[in-house]
Amino acid sequence: MKLIGDIGGTKVLMALVDERGVIRQRCRLASAEFARFDDLLAAYLRDIDAPIEEGCLAVAGPVADDGRSAKVTNLPWTIDGAALETRFGLGPLWLINDFAAVAHGVTALKSEQTCLLQAGEPHEEGVKLVLGAGTGLGMAIIAGGRILPSEGGHIGFAPADETQWQVWRALQTEYGRVTAERVISGPGLANIHRILAGESLDPAAVVARARQNDAAAQRSLEVFFSAYGAFAGDMALAVLAHGGVFLAGGVTQHLLSELSTSGFLAAFNDKAEHAELVRRMPVSVVTAPDIGLQGAAAALRSGAFR
Repeated sequence: MKLIGDIGGTKVLMALVDERGVIRQRCRLASAEFARFDDLLAAYLRDIDAPIEEGCLAVAGPVADDGRSAKVTNLPWTIDGAALETRFGLGPLWLINDFAAVAHGVTALKSEQTCLLQAGEPHEEGVKLVLGAGTGLGMAIIAGGRILPSEGGHIGFAPADETQWQVWRALQTEYGRVTAERVISGPGLANIHRILAGESLDPAAVVARARQNDAAAQRSLEVFFSAYGAFAGDMALAVLAHGGVFLAGGVTQHLLSELSTSGFLAAFNDKAEHAELVRRMPVSVVTAPDIGLQGAAAALRSGAFR
């Protein structure tokens, strides 16, 4: 058996892959319930009898160049592959950035696992951009068959109008440097609503209010989508993503119905003299709920670590 995992700030998905490539014993665990990743892995492996010949863990955070250790950005977890191998008697355990794993998964996506937002004019061999909002803001690039991890979600946030400037100014007072992730993520949506509406709600509550036609929550969502679209379009322009832009992440998938009717695409395409260039870039939402797990399995199959 092979061990795969998708380690995020809110949840962790763990599973096994059998000799036929079938994903088995999939389990979802809440990140907040464990002080360390070692404890979470111990809980998952407690009922696993089969030996683990190798594994791949997708981690929401920067990974060491040798693929053997990582720090989770939104949790106080450091993951050490060698230490886990020794403690649990595992075969080689490799770590990759979570959106690098999503990119691996995107290379094997079926058409029914995506929802097209903008048809564009796809170039099959063109650069593909994978990004998405969840607990954080992830990004990776697929170029010439290579998958390039990125921490693009931590670039500086660029406000596009007075409302976004209001959000930026409040966050700058709180945090100093304002990254895109501070605005374009689940916690980012909560930040937007707190600043604009003057009430502290978790992201799910903001969404629930918006779906009940609460005007303040709907405004917060629209600001979120406009910022998200502008960021995605900027990154697509930066890498010339003629092969397509693929949106993933838990927040993105959960808000698919709102996203498709929001100002996301208008902001994505609002690129002045380069507007026609980005309009030719296809944009899709990845709807496969376990794309990170699929990507970790695909990375093992690809021999990327050998």
